[in-house]
Amino acid sequence: MPKFFTARENITENQIIIDSEDAKHIKKVLRLDTGDEITVCDGRGIDYTAVIRETESNRIICDIKDSKKCDTEPELKVTLYQGLPKAAKMDYIIQKTTELGISRIVPAVMSRCVVKLENAAAEKKKTDRWQKIAYEAAKQSGRGVVPEVSQPMRIDDIAEELKNYDLCFVPYECERDTSLRDVFEGVGDIKNAAFLIGPEGGIDITELEKLRGAGIRTVTLGRRILRTETAGEAVLSMMMYAFDQLN
Repeated sequence: MPKFFTARENITENQIIIDSEDAKHIKKVLRLDTGDEITVCDGRGIDYTAVIRETESNRIICDIKDSKKCDTEPELKVTLYQGLPKAAKMDYIIQKTTELGISRIVPAVMSRCVVKLENAAAEKKKTDRWQKIAYEAAKQSGRGVVPEVSQPMRIDDIAEELKNYDLCFVPYECERDTSLRDVFEGVGDIKNAAFLIGPEGGIDITELEKLRGAGIRTVTLGRRILRTETAGEAVLSMMMYAFDQLN
């Protein structure tokens, strides 16, 4: 059954209104009409089975048939701080980590990033686009929540923010002693976690010292060096398995 998101204020006790671009998609692409059933999510983890009652030029009006908690959302909330990569790699990273259950993605502006965000307007334009990619990926993968794509952050702010998580770490290609298993074992019951992936050029030593100075552990992902667009989804997959978030 096709799934769509709508704002919480568009949902009443027995009616749902879809007034985004999805309304056009429902009518012109899927060619759904009165009487057809769709799934509509409020973006907060509740799925509604809805029956299309009326189609207008720019909105769809549905009657609510039933509702239930979305069963696809992991209990562990994971944030990815991603060093800005080149070209369309960020699109891929957002899409795949959304499918795998990420809760939040923070573009990280780091010294070895090739991509430069020149001003606040450029940052907002890119962030809005990335948020749309997260939305589409959440819809496609049956998520109950659309991950937040935050405004880009610099390393000093990231180092401070990482202290607020129950678990945080940074994969680093020169680390030899501490593995992911080491940081996962004995953690106990955690509600939120975060990790930072560097850009193509890796993490600069000055940035690494700031992170370690804030108490953030570095880990190895094994003997093979992963690309920046591979590392995030690999780590997230391992976390979801290790903390039993796949069922």
